[in-house]
Amino acid sequence: MLGSYRAELLKLRKRSAVWVLFGAGLVLSLIFGYLLPYLGYATGDGNQQTDGIPRSEVLRGVLPERVMDNTIGGFPVFAGALALVLGAIVVGSEYTWGTLKTILTQRPGRTTLLGGQLLGLLTMLAVWVLGIFVACSLCSIGIAAAEGAPMDWPGPLTLLKGLAGGWFVLTLWCLAGAALAVAFRNVALPIGLGVVWILGIEALLAGVVSSLLPDLRFLSDAMPGANAGALVFSVTGMTAADAPPGVRDAVSGGRALSTMLVYSAVFVVLAMVTNRRRDVS
Repeated sequence: MLGSYRAELLKLRKRSAVWVLFGAGLVLSLIFGYLLPYLGYATGDGNQQTDGIPRSEVLRGVLPERVMDNTIGGFPVFAGALALVLGAIVVGSEYTWGTLKTILTQRPGRTTLLGGQLLGLLTMLAVWVLGIFVACSLCSIGIAAAEGAPMDWPGPLTLLKGLAGGWFVLTLWCLAGAALAVAFRNVALPIGLGVVWILGIEALLAGVVSSLLPDLRFLSDAMPGANAGALVFSVTGMTAADAPPGVRDAVSGGRALSTMLVYSAVFVVLAMVTNRRRDVS
């Protein structure tokens, strides 16, 4: 598996789609986390998005003390969808290109090969999280310096918990994309189903349950997206008023973590079993 892991890291490092997806997640984080809020602060009372919010609070949201909120706040929805696409592309393209049969004739078994792919994906997701965190930190420092605001940073433990929580959220969706890619043996269908689920179905289900069927709240709270948002809400400590789309205190942080562990294990097992029992062509 170590050889497969090293080979997968080499492929991921040289694959342009990996960095395009990372760039998209980085740009979205900077636009929604810093550019739009800072423009709202600069325009003051003339901006409808910040109407009724003190300018000091708007500025505080883009300072270093809130860097973790802006780094992982979009992970349950937007960056999560990109992570799912990454998992589907990396695993599914081996089927669509017809390279999987060639790889398996060299030496590694199916489980070893898929394990190396998944480990490579998890490593790349860690690079994504660190890269976005560095970019957000630089933006926070720049804004604080320009406005003469204090540079108060979260504690090391808070930063570590936030980065680990964000990485786990991306891992959940990436494993879901990989499992779908193995099940359907292509790229397009897993991406379509996964993105529609993240961006549409879960949000629609949560809205219907909260407004029309409150007795079924346990069902919406058991969904992977709801638990991913709850984990981000827990590790960042943001308030409901400041939470971005997809981030809410649906369940406690401990329950969210446990539920996500179960989902991740199910995705891995399904991918492994399907990969071993089905034809590769």
